[in-house]
Amino acid sequence: MTDTTDTVQLFPEIAKRHMPSVETLETRNRDALDFHDVAVWSIRNSLAEAYAAGMAAAKRSRKRR
Repeated sequence: MTDTTDTVQLFPEIAKRHMPSVETLETRNRDALDFHDVAVWSIRNSLAEAYAAGMAAAKRSRKRR
């Protein structure tokens, strides 16, 4: 996860794994499409996975230097 392109691809993948009812992370300008009821454990697990991906990317980046 070294640039914005990686996060643009990674975040939707994580969201689909932990919050399958969320079809997209794109704004669609309709409350019914942009706001979701999501369990707190799904949010927690998504954040934990994104954090772990960031830590792994930082370790890879340090090894390349």
